[in-house]
Amino acid sequence: MSISRIDQLEQNLRAWSLRTPALSLASSLGAEDMVITDLIFRKNLPIRIFTLDTGRLPEATYRLLDRIFEHYGRRIEVFWPAPEDVEELVKEQGVNGFYHGLAARRACCAARKVKPLARALSGQQGWITGLRRDQSPTRGDLVTEIRDEGHGLMKYSPLLDWSREEVWAVLEEHRVPYNALHDQHYASIGCAPCTRAIQPGEDERAGRWWWESSDSKECGLHVASEAEKATQAS
Repeated sequence: MSISRIDQLEQNLRAWSLRTPALSLASSLGAEDMVITDLIFRKNLPIRIFTLDTGRLPEATYRLLDRIFEHYGRRIEVFWPAPEDVEELVKEQGVNGFYHGLAARRACCAARKVKPLARALSGQQGWITGLRRDQSPTRGDLVTEIRDEGHGLMKYSPLLDWSREEVWAVLEEHRVPYNALHDQHYASIGCAPCTRAIQPGEDERAGRWWWESSDSKECGLHVASEAEKATQAS
């Protein structure tokens, strides 16, 4: 890993925090977000970090939250879905209704992820993601900085051009805590019933909602509006 890569990441984070003082990292607790988390905590950058607990996360993800506190002495904020939204969801489609079709799965993601994200971003001026373009076909056209019209704030994705190997080089160099499921070939980790290990040759998002087609594998957190799509295409 070139040191200049890390330096550029730090410079970007510092510049964005000055430009948008109310700035948050929305962490999935995946490998990429742990690279950014480590830099924020080690350098004491003025960037808030939060994550979403859908209520269906793997036990290994909860253990990672404890390890982060043990390692850095700082906690990540956690946002949960509203109980009434989950109750209504289960009433309509059952506990595992998301297996029964794309609309049902997206409704589950909306209740457990999208709505809590909106609450977490309330009052913020910008948010940071750990997205990478080569993770899946749905992320190939993303850009590093864009106005997120849906939430009314800036969206920054500083790792878009990073490779998986570069991410893991940083984790190893700085001994950054990470989800133990990565050691079991889980490249992308979400809710337990919607995540599996990937096979050799599969893209990194292949283990998410594996029963769906590859062009639908987003939960709604990173679906661009029509205006954003036009900006990305220009």
